[in-house]
Amino acid sequence: MSSLAGRLYRGDVHYDFIGNRKRWYAISGVLLLICLLSIVLRGFNYGIEFRGGTTILIESANIDLDAAEQAVRSAGPSVETRQYVGAGAQRRVLIKAALTTPEQQSEIQTAVAKRFGLDAKKVNVSSVSSSWGREITKKALIALVVFLVAVCVFIALRFEPKMAIGAIVALLHDLVLAAGVYSVVGFEVTPSTVVGLLTILGFSLYDTVVVFDKVTENTRGILGSTRQTYSEAANLAVNQTLMRSINTSLIALLPVAGLLFVGAGLLGVGTLKDLALVLFVGLAAGAYSSIFIATPIVADLKEREPAYVSLRKRVLAKRTGGPAKAKVEPGAEPGEAVAADVTEAGGSEPVPVPAVASTTPRPGARPQPKKSGSGRPQARKKGGGRPQAKRRR
Repeated sequence: MSSLAGRLYRGDVHYDFIGNRKRWYAISGVLLLICLLSIVLRGFNYGIEFRGGTTILIESANIDLDAAEQAVRSAGPSVETRQYVGAGAQRRVLIKAALTTPEQQSEIQTAVAKRFGLDAKKVNVSSVSSSWGREITKKALIALVVFLVAVCVFIALRFEPKMAIGAIVALLHDLVLAAGVYSVVGFEVTPSTVVGLLTILGFSLYDTVVVFDKVTENTRGILGSTRQTYSEAANLAVNQTLMRSINTSLIALLPVAGLLFVGAGLLGVGTLKDLALVLFVGLAAGAYSSIFIATPIVADLKEREPAYVSLRKRVLAKRTGGPAKAKVEPGAEPGEAVAADVTEAGGSEPVPVPAVASTTPRPGARPQPKKSGSGRPQARKKGGGRPQAKRRR
């Protein structure tokens, strides 16, 4: 693995991420379309913190979930979810029901305590209004907007504005994917979900900044050379940071996968799945977007600048042996030709290169003397040219 990382860094082995950017755009477009359709048509499964409800926490490790649900139903409210919280001697039963009045809460506490022979203090009943969830949502949106503005300013100052555009597009891509997965799977949206969404933005930005820093290093002074185009230098940067991105993502995903698949899946600790799922999807999407979305977008934007268009022409003309292979296309400007069979990596349009001056004289033009190897006109041979006048005797 270390030898592969070294070969990737030196450019001995590389994959054309930038040249295949249309493929990544298409894949992301399909995923985003599925997520958006699910969000619009199916919506989210909001927890009681957002729509209002009642929570009943029974502090006993030896209570069956079905028996606890029946005890709560006997007091009147409908039960929405029930789950264990904690493990072993610290295990508790958490039940979420519809919104109740203070009188109903007192009845639930009495009925559950009587059913299992518990002290009433070990049955905690509380209600949450939907206004609290709306307030949490409002604050989360404000925090998101402030974060995105701060990211734009930071990257625009640290790197350049076009990189800020690529970073913002990648962040929005990760947010929509994470939210869409919640809608498709049907997991309950809780305050833990909101916290997880804000957390994954930081990780996605970190991975993107690492790649951008290498792109900046590789493209410094590139306009003064003809070795490679901007897209090729950016692609080299992605390959050089690829192993680092993979290692960082794996290290971050392993503990989150443990929370999701072991904690929530095998052990049934339901309180972990809300946070674990959004972290798992967000971390994976962040690693993907920094390589396949952010950097290709920056390369697309930079390649449209006149300076980098000119650089691309010079690089491709040099690789094809100069302008000897150029041909004039119909409608081309005077003095400009289009190189045959020369396109940028990943592109399909012919690239204009300077035309070659024709060596055939125009009809009726005065013949020019031939030049020697040094570039000077050759001297007339003795006895050649205009006949000399006869000397007078």
